[in-house]
Amino acid sequence: MLAVAALNRLLMALATLFGVAVVVFVLLRVVPGDPIAMMIAPGASPADVAALRARYGLDASIPVQFLVWLGAVAGGDFGTSISLRRDVLELLAERLPATLELAVAALAFALALGGTVAVVGTLARRTIGETVVDTVNGVFLAVPDFVWALALVLLLGVVFPVFPLSGRIDPGADVAFATRFYLTESLVTLRFDVFLGILAHMAMPVLALGFPLAAVIARVLKGALAEAMVQDYVLLARLKGMSDLRLILQEALRNAIGPTLALTGVQFTFLIGGTVIVERIFSYPGIGNMGVDAVINRDLPLIQGLVLVFGTLFILVNLATDLAVAALNPRLRHG
Repeated sequence: MLAVAALNRLLMALATLFGVAVVVFVLLRVVPGDPIAMMIAPGASPADVAALRARYGLDASIPVQFLVWLGAVAGGDFGTSISLRRDVLELLAERLPATLELAVAALAFALALGGTVAVVGTLARRTIGETVVDTVNGVFLAVPDFVWALALVLLLGVVFPVFPLSGRIDPGADVAFATRFYLTESLVTLRFDVFLGILAHMAMPVLALGFPLAAVIARVLKGALAEAMVQDYVLLARLKGMSDLRLILQEALRNAIGPTLALTGVQFTFLIGGTVIVERIFSYPGIGNMGVDAVINRDLPLIQGLVLVFGTLFILVNLATDLAVAALNPRLRHG
């Protein structure tokens, strides 16, 4: 039955992605601004303008443009970037690995930090320590990722220059990569000096993206642990002399992980969206940074391609989360 539930969720995900594509496509064409006007040279003739419109398929009605674009995308053709004059699919393939590595690293950091804070807060329950943990966690929860990014630039990039301020790898690094997953490839090929250099470039973006997510995870997991710690099986284990730390790690945590996992999946999609601003602040060469340039230049083919990529990532993350939660809870498998 888990396979049926997965198929239903996949069909819903595809319908959602189609709806997102329609809305974004129409919105991009009704908002003021002409992308062709931004790329023509001064003194260009009306014939030149018309030729450019025909080249990028902007001379037809919006429904016709959408059907043409949809057919091309189905065939793997995402069009040509207006501002960069390159194939959109190639640009996405170049930049997406950087964003994926950044998002996964931020998620791993958030899980480690949030889980630790939740356990510490549970151990310190009903003490001044719990109040301190909740207060600090509330601050981290209230500050958005881009503010963290600006604060980190000032603190760890300017006042105490610990990490590189921008980029993904040292400009002078003499390294030939077979893939675009620099961090993963350098680790697998045992080039630890390169790995550490890339990790240093990712440090501040990871912290900026990870702090708010860690605070969310800590709050939800701590609440779930508090409920689990008063269950009969936990109380029985305590009567047998088990320490609070062992109770949390061996008994309460497995029952608290379900709701935390569901919320983490939702929050992870927001984290992927947050890469747009954070990558821009750190000049990190991912699809988020490229997306800002695409919007500024009204690069319609590139924006549409980016929206499809972000929408697909959101849907895949939510789908994987739903399936993981359903696998952990048999009562949800038929939902």
